[in-house]
Amino acid sequence: MTAIQSNGITLEYESMGDPTAPAVLLVMGLGMQLVAWPDPFCERLVQHGFRVIRFDNRDIGLSQKFDELGVPRIPRMLLRALLGLPVRAPYDLDDMARDTAGLMDALEVPVAHVVGASMGGMIAQQLAALYPERVRSLTSIMSTTGARHLRQPSMRVRRELLRRPADPTSVESIIDNYEHLYGVISSPGYPTPREELRARIRRGVERSYHPQGFLRQLAAILASGDRAAALGRITCPTLVIHGKADPLVPYEGGVDTAYRIRDSRLVLLDGFGHDLPPQLHDRFAAMIAAHVREAEGLARPSPPSYGAVGNPPGLG
Repeated sequence: MTAIQSNGITLEYESMGDPTAPAVLLVMGLGMQLVAWPDPFCERLVQHGFRVIRFDNRDIGLSQKFDELGVPRIPRMLLRALLGLPVRAPYDLDDMARDTAGLMDALEVPVAHVVGASMGGMIAQQLAALYPERVRSLTSIMSTTGARHLRQPSMRVRRELLRRPADPTSVESIIDNYEHLYGVISSPGYPTPREELRARIRRGVERSYHPQGFLRQLAAILASGDRAAALGRITCPTLVIHGKADPLVPYEGGVDTAYRIRDSRLVLLDGFGHDLPPQLHDRFAAMIAAHVREAEGLARPSPPSYGAVGNPPGLG
């Protein structure tokens, strides 16, 4: 892993595979580090013949922190967002999309196949809307448009997301807290063995634990609000993957994403929640690889799930 200057800040990144192969750029979600992209999943993409780049978003992991900007008042921001009022934050998703474009510049990657999970899907969507010439294809996983009419997570899920460890100075207490959160939001149809889950959590916590950055990233999501109109500007081939059992970003967010992006394809999976369970690594890698090959002109195009006409199924 290596630090590099991007958009005026320092980002930590890792590149795997043949540097001359088509680049697949992985953008991770809220409060999550580059290591949250499971190694086996990344290795499968490399085996499919791609260069895989993953990185820490600003304010998390080993990338530059923004503690000088203070800690956001999340309850007040949540209330303003629910009321449709403007939310001010230290930075927003467009800033994080510019970070991503800056990383591509620094790595001399003129165009990439961009894959984003959760908040990373939102960043990837904004990147494709702001810099259409830089995104060869888009894959949006367990993400959303932020449209106000969409179903929101329950109060219980919101509380668990903001729940703090009993002892924030103890690695074991922090791991326990994350394990509890995953017990609420992870895939009921694809449970991760407890030992594997705790090992993955430990890797991230021992690498970096920065809850203030998590709160500023959450503020960025709230400040960015409804981005549905911007998605209408996306023209690249787009694959949307979402779980019907996702309690944090309900699947209607994926349906709306596919509806807003012309000629996108939607894959809804039973039993898939808000994680990247090991049982689905092969399937996700295969779907993304097929999507990338098609965008590269190496495979026959598949019919889209939606055009941009009419109402998306189930949303009236």
